[in-house]
Amino acid sequence: MMNGLNIYKRKDGRYEGRITKGKTENGKRSYRYFFGKTKQVVQAKMKAVQRLFAPVVELDLTIETLYDEWLLSIQHRVKESTVANYQLKAEKHILPNFGEKKTSELSAEDVYQFIQERQEAGLSNRYIADILIEMKSIYKYAVRKYHIVNPLDGITMPKVKKPEIQLLDEKEQKKLQEYLFQNPSRSNICIALTMATGLRIGELCGLQWANIDLKKRILTVNKTVQRIRKRGSNSKTEVILTEPKSESSKRSIPIPEFLIPYLEKFQGEADEFLLSGKKTPTEPRALQYRFAKILKNGKLPSVHFHALRHMFASKCIKLGFDVKTLSEILGHSNVEITLNRYVHSSFEQKSAYMSRIQMGV
Repeated sequence: MMNGLNIYKRKDGRYEGRITKGKTENGKRSYRYFFGKTKQVVQAKMKAVQRLFAPVVELDLTIETLYDEWLLSIQHRVKESTVANYQLKAEKHILPNFGEKKTSELSAEDVYQFIQERQEAGLSNRYIADILIEMKSIYKYAVRKYHIVNPLDGITMPKVKKPEIQLLDEKEQKKLQEYLFQNPSRSNICIALTMATGLRIGELCGLQWANIDLKKRILTVNKTVQRIRKRGSNSKTEVILTEPKSESSKRSIPIPEFLIPYLEKFQGEADEFLLSGKKTPTEPRALQYRFAKILKNGKLPSVHFHALRHMFASKCIKLGFDVKTLSEILGHSNVEITLNRYVHSSFEQKSAYMSRIQMGV
């Protein structure tokens, strides 16, 4: 077994490290040498070789016991909704298939068979990939704590297609706006607010008047509403008010001036929610039903509420927003998410760009 890390800087500026391989037949120590421009590079090379030659540790724990340990270790640092999501996937898919198997007995063949069976059962590749991501997290915990070989290393994830988001075109968006302002109910104005700010549905449901400064025209996002499964229950759920999905989701957004008069008509007490007009929030599922009814009444195509966020992002790019500003308004952790998921160009926009191309230019 290789052990003992020894790294120093050479006169030529490079770093040199060595690992003890053992002793030769005449009793002298034998070493393997590594070189790199930085100490970190040498350390990485040495640790990679140590892992390669490390003895296989047989872990006698069942995967169900390992899962319980892992879940306990992360509960203090992830959201309640995330824990509920992990539990649901584990209890429906991971534990029924692998729970009684010893941790060290899981093989790549077991995982690929599981993928095939889940596909045949009609699960989407995206959902299967989410299950595997959870399994990888469980085994990464086992690697850190018990130093086992990870059977999920190198597993090829099922190919996930980028979902096609059905959007309203510009004429349909204008028609929707006209319907909302011609029928200025509390729900309709809140939907118009989403069209003008790109709020997520849970964030809109979690907005209280304490989060709105009409004089400065600023809204602050610091909560979201979610329906999650109750702990210890297979079917019962509950609506919770919790922090947004990430730190970057906590943000302040300027409110477009044209919305201010409409919001003033419904302004309530600081602890009242914009959407419900009460001290208890409306849940996202109820708002989705209302939105579907609005589309039907307005004789518009059926789209998901989340499409409003996509349409807002695409409109902002067309209006000349820089991507960094748009990313912060949307509450994304980086601009790649904004560009890859939320910016959609219309065929008309592509045609307008292509019309600029001329022969010989």
